[in-house]
Amino acid sequence: MSGVTRETLLVKRGEKPGMQVSGHRMVPNSVIFIALMSITLITVTGPVLAADVGLTDPRLMRFPPVEFNPPEPERLVLDNGMVVYLLEDHELPLVTVQAIMRTGSWLDPPDKIGLAGLTGVVMRTGGSKRMSAADVDEELERLAAVITIGIGKESGSATLDVLKKDLKRGLEIFADLLRTPAFEPDRVELAKLQAIESIRRRQDNPQSIAGREFAKLIYGADHPSARESTIESVTRVTRHDLVAFHQRTIHPNGIILGVTGDFDKTDVLAALREVFGDWPKGDVPELKIPEVVEAGADGAKPVVRYVSKDTSQTHLRVGHLTIKENDPDYPALSLLNDILGGSSFRSRLFRDVRTQRGLAYSVGSGLRVSTHDQGVWYLRAETKLSTTQEVIDRFIANVERLRKEPVTDEELEEAKEAFVNSFVFSFTSPSSIVGRLMDLEYDGLPKDFLQQLRDKVVKLTKEDLLQAARKHFHPERFRILAVGSPDTLPRLLSAFGEVQEIKLAPEG
Repeated sequence: MSGVTRETLLVKRGEKPGMQVSGHRMVPNSVIFIALMSITLITVTGPVLAADVGLTDPRLMRFPPVEFNPPEPERLVLDNGMVVYLLEDHELPLVTVQAIMRTGSWLDPPDKIGLAGLTGVVMRTGGSKRMSAADVDEELERLAAVITIGIGKESGSATLDVLKKDLKRGLEIFADLLRTPAFEPDRVELAKLQAIESIRRRQDNPQSIAGREFAKLIYGADHPSARESTIESVTRVTRHDLVAFHQRTIHPNGIILGVTGDFDKTDVLAALREVFGDWPKGDVPELKIPEVVEAGADGAKPVVRYVSKDTSQTHLRVGHLTIKENDPDYPALSLLNDILGGSSFRSRLFRDVRTQRGLAYSVGSGLRVSTHDQGVWYLRAETKLSTTQEVIDRFIANVERLRKEPVTDEELEEAKEAFVNSFVFSFTSPSSIVGRLMDLEYDGLPKDFLQQLRDKVVKLTKEDLLQAARKHFHPERFRILAVGSPDTLPRLLSAFGEVQEIKLAPEG
C-alpha cells in the first residue's frame, strides 16, 4: 500500500538502502553481542577472565535465534462489515486507533491524477458536517489529540492518538471525518495550491528525479505505480470530485480498524458501535493493479536512458521488474538482496564499489515488493560523472557473480542471522502488532505470514540462493537510468545499449 506507512518484515513499500524491519534498521551483530555479553557478565560472581567465558574473539561466539511470541489481539466484525482488532495495553493512559481503507490512487482517473491524495488530505483538513475545519483543529488541540488521514496507491489510512479520558470524544471526531467530511471549499483550494507548489519544486532534486523516472522506465508512465500528478491534473480536480471519490470508495465494510492502548473492551466496543454502527455498507472497489508490460524491452539488451541535469555527480538506478511478495522465492531474494547491497557496510556492493574502489559514497540495492503489484529489484549509486560507466560495470559484475557461484557460508549465515534476530522489531509496540495483522488481512495473507517467512529463511541453503539468482536476476533486462551532465552521460552509457534522453516537462 504505497503512500501509507505500512511495513512488513522486509520493507514492503519503500526503498531499502539497508535491510529494515518495521522502520528499524537491522541490529548489527556487534550490538547483539554486547547486549548478550552484558547479561552474561552480570550473572557471574567473582573475577571473570575473558578466556573463561570464551570471549577472546567475539566473532566466534554463536547464539540461538531470538524467539519472540507477540500477544494475540482479539478480532471481531461489526454488523456493517467493519473489521475490528483490539489489544489492551495499560502501561500508559493513551489509546491509538488506526484504520486501513480499501481505496487508493490506483483509482484516479487518467486526467485527474492526484485526486485520491487530495481527498485524503482534505478529509482531515476540511472539517465535517457537524464541525467546521477550524473547530476540529481547535478541539483536537484542546484534547491534545492527533488525527491523520491519507490515501496512497493501494489504500487509505487514518490514525487517532488520544488520552484515555478523551477516547469517546476523540472517536466521535475521528468517525465524523471518515464518514462525513465536509471538504470545505477554501481547504480544497489550499490543498490544491500546496500540491501544485510541490510539483513546481520536484525537478530541483536529482535523486528524486532518478526515483520517479526510473519508476516510469520500469512500469510505464501510465501505470499506477509510476504515473504522477501534474499542475494540469491537479487544477482539474474540483470539490465535487473529492466528494464523489469519498462516497464511491470509503465504506465501513472496506475498513479494518485497530484499537490499542489503555481501554476497557466493553466500553470501547460500545463507543465504536455508537459512532460507526449506523454507517451502511457500500460497494467496495476490488483492489486490482493492472499487469505490467515492460516498456521498450526486447529481452536481449538493457534499456538505457538519461536525464539532463547540471550536477557534479551521476545519480544511477539500475534494475528490472521482479516477483510479488507472496512468491515462493521471496525469502531467497530477500537474502540475496541483503548480501548484494541491502545490508550497507557488510554488503558486496559497499565493499567493492565504495571501500575497495572508492567509486561512490552512497551505493546499495533494494527489493520493493507488494502482493498486489509486481515488485522491482534495483541497484543505486551516486558517483562522479567520470566513473559512471565503471560503477555500472561493477553492478553487472556483482550480479553475474551471484548468478555464477554460491554465496559464501559466512555471507549466508550473517544474512540469516540479521534477518532472524531482527524479527522482534516487527512487534515493537501493541499498535505495531495490531497494524501488522491489519496489513496482512488487507493483503490477503495469513496472519502468521511473517513467522512462516522467518522459518523459510532459516532453511535456505546456498544452492537455493544460487537457483533464485539465476531465475530472477537478468542483467540483459536491466533498465539503466542516469541523471547528470548531458555532455558526458551519452558517451559513457553507450557501452550498455542505445542511449536515449528523457526530457522533463517544465513544471510551472
